[in-house]
Amino acid sequence: MSNLETAPVEVACEHGSAELPDRSPVQVLTSRQVPLGGPRAMRVHRTLPQRERSLIGAWCFADHYGPDDVSLTGGMDVPPHPHTGLQTVSWLFSGEIEHRDSLGTLAAVRPGELNLMTAGWGICHSEVSTPQTTVLHGVQLWVALPEDARHTDRAFDHDVPEPVALDGGAARVFLGELAGQVSPVPAFTPLLGAELVIDPGAVLVLDVESAFEHGVLVDTGAVQLEGVDVARTEIGYHPPGVRVLRLRNAGPEPARVLLLGGEPFPEQIIMWWNLVGRTHEDIDAARRQWQDHAGRFGEVRGYTGSTTRLPAPPLPHARLRPRSRP
Repeated sequence: MSNLETAPVEVACEHGSAELPDRSPVQVLTSRQVPLGGPRAMRVHRTLPQRERSLIGAWCFADHYGPDDVSLTGGMDVPPHPHTGLQTVSWLFSGEIEHRDSLGTLAAVRPGELNLMTAGWGICHSEVSTPQTTVLHGVQLWVALPEDARHTDRAFDHDVPEPVALDGGAARVFLGELAGQVSPVPAFTPLLGAELVIDPGAVLVLDVESAFEHGVLVDTGAVQLEGVDVARTEIGYHPPGVRVLRLRNAGPEPARVLLLGGEPFPEQIIMWWNLVGRTHEDIDAARRQWQDHAGRFGEVRGYTGSTTRLPAPPLPHARLRPRSRP
């Protein structure tokens, strides 16, 4: 998925946040609506990055969308666009998306299946909801690559994690390890990504890695993280230092969340548009190469959507700089 904002603000990302309230270690991150594009501008809820918190582990971007009736929203039609220095993680609850990239990949993104694209030094891809899709509902996540991996080769991984029963719900682990389940998909930093379904009135007690910080992105249900309400499209953040997390579904219907975790990311990064770098020069060079059709990003073949490729927006007049720690 692309960031389609025409005047994107650079986001300098590093571990750290504003002081958390004394009464609870849980910080609730609210989302903002942004247009994704398409004939009638499908809108998504963006929870990461934001001023209060830029990263959770190496997770640096989280968009939640749907459920959307594509006959009303126009669905998803994101033309070829570039990425650098990150991995994209696509996870659907309903609908189907056609993914094409400059590796030559043609893949169907389906509910409960992980599609992970590693941009490395540079890649481009397109995403279009398929004609048979009536309701589109899912999340798009980005993972920042560490310095020793951000120039790695581009790659694409696919996996279908099996659901595992929990006391009070179920889990599908698509990255990392949880509840005895280990994802075979490689990551470049210690990470956790899992879909959790919580039974009505149940409490999930999860053994977690104490060195990880965690975020709970709520899709459906009346969810509480350690007793703190987290509403739909919000992320409940918990800092490192605990070996157990407690999630409660206070409602009469099953609840669904994504659990994202990882070791605090130690490096400063700058995110602008769809690019992750370390300096202004990194971003400027990648933008110019995309605009000049340089070979760095390759070419997407077979896309027949709204336009040939997304042009990069102009850089801001000010120099892109890392933002100081809150």
